[in-house]
Amino acid sequence: MTALPWLDPRRAPHFPNPGEALEEPPGLLAAGGRLSPEWLLKAYSAGIFPWFDERSPILWWSPDPRMVLLPGELHISRRLARRLRRPDYRISLDQAFDQVIAACADTRLRPDQDGTWITAEMRDAYQTLHQLGHAHSIEVWQGDELIGGLYGVGIGRAFFGESMFSRQRDGSKIAMAWLDTQFQAWGMALMDCQIDNPHLRRMGAKNLPREDFLARIACATASTLPEQAWHRLHVPDCCRSGDNSDRQLDKPETWQA
Repeated sequence: MTALPWLDPRRAPHFPNPGEALEEPPGLLAAGGRLSPEWLLKAYSAGIFPWFDERSPILWWSPDPRMVLLPGELHISRRLARRLRRPDYRISLDQAFDQVIAACADTRLRPDQDGTWITAEMRDAYQTLHQLGHAHSIEVWQGDELIGGLYGVGIGRAFFGESMFSRQRDGSKIAMAWLDTQFQAWGMALMDCQIDNPHLRRMGAKNLPREDFLARIACATASTLPEQAWHRLHVPDCCRSGDNSDRQLDKPETWQA
């Protein structure tokens, strides 16, 4: 049995080569380290992400293959397109990050899931990343109720999706559709979806060999986004009507569909 490398949290952030990840469990690379911004940004830039529960030490993963969604390849069904055109919701960016991550951690929204990997330690770590401008969220609202959204980490032109939720049907799909439009407008290279997921596959995500994924994020994370990214909402084509043009966001303003 191959020994799992232990990362000394007292040292500067350091990780094994992702190619050294275990085959069983698939993609497990190392344990230990810290969830500080320096460790997290180093990990994501190298194609590595943390995933563990309260009973485990910090575990770091780099699976092969890697599921990604390329901007413009999101599949929007006719039913979802009709839902997107209904004027009964609004969209915001980075205006309720804490609420989004709390909803993603809420096991009541996932009755088929045993517990959550979004521990209190994880929530604190990503909230710190958000305060530093590295973690982002998109929110879907009906009135004052948050009905869907997702969050992740942005480095250059790569977005590393972490989790999403729905409190009403299609809540997370609406978030995905609007986020895909933003990524196309901003010139984002890819959205990392981490591991194979049938739901995301139906929406257009696909698996890349790890070597291909690592090459893509090396280029993407070295690039920069336009200044208006995460401050300007671009309207999906299927939602355009009347004066629904792209719009600069002045917080706490949101976009009414």
